[in-house]
Amino acid sequence: MAVKTYKPTTPGQRGMTGYTFEEITKTIPERSLIVPLRKKGGRNVYGRVTVRHRGGGNRRFIRIVDFKRDKRGIPARVAAIEYDPNRTARLALLHYADGEKRYIIAPLELKVGDTVMAGPTAEIRPGNSLPIANIPVGTMVHNIELKVGKGGQLVRAAGSAAQLLAKEGNYAQIRLPSGEVRLVLQQCYATIGQVGNVDHSNIKLGKAGRKRHLGIRPTVRGTAMSPRDHPHGGGEGRQPIGMPGPKSPWGKPTRGYKTRRNKQTDQYIVRRRSKKRR
Repeated sequence: MAVKTYKPTTPGQRGMTGYTFEEITKTIPERSLIVPLRKKGGRNVYGRVTVRHRGGGNRRFIRIVDFKRDKRGIPARVAAIEYDPNRTARLALLHYADGEKRYIIAPLELKVGDTVMAGPTAEIRPGNSLPIANIPVGTMVHNIELKVGKGGQLVRAAGSAAQLLAKEGNYAQIRLPSGEVRLVLQQCYATIGQVGNVDHSNIKLGKAGRKRHLGIRPTVRGTAMSPRDHPHGGGEGRQPIGMPGPKSPWGKPTRGYKTRRNKQTDQYIVRRRSKKRR
């Protein structure tokens, strides 16, 4: 996929980039595999905002994606590569030999007309799903299960891929895109290849309107608020934060403060994720 630029006829288009959609072969989704999306605007069942900066956006339909790949041993032909407004990756529409249709995340180098299959006997090709025990060490994978039969939970975003590093006992070591090395049961399934749409990280929205189309509302800085609305607010003119570390609107530490409290899965993390270079 290539990235296109726009003529700077307006200030918003000067730094804007967009998709060329050259890999998309079908524009209308499969009707049997979509359900309407009911928007909540970041509110819970009581109508209170529990997630800020949500609301509006274009109308969407949810595509039912097959993350489990539980149709084992039946070959499927790639009928189309489609756009999904709910995720950064593209979708591949599969037509199985028994007539069933399903969506999967489209990996890189998967084209219309290719044949994919899930199961222990599948070949090591992009789009095929196998147990980790049957995948050679060093292979790049995505859509990785954490619990057997639950479906892929890791490495599903555009351009991402994990690498199978080693196998020992019942577990395999997998290096995730963040740099974290994690133990995963070898009975769990993973899909071969890297997720497509690798140029997604190079897209620049260019204007506030495109952010609103995504359903994201404006974010106000804490320093621009009053003291009653935010711990950073108040003061005459611009002021520093003036406290030990940045705070959230509710006074909790943020920006670098570690919030992981899941001790049950600590034993499966071999190495923590690498810190980002600044």
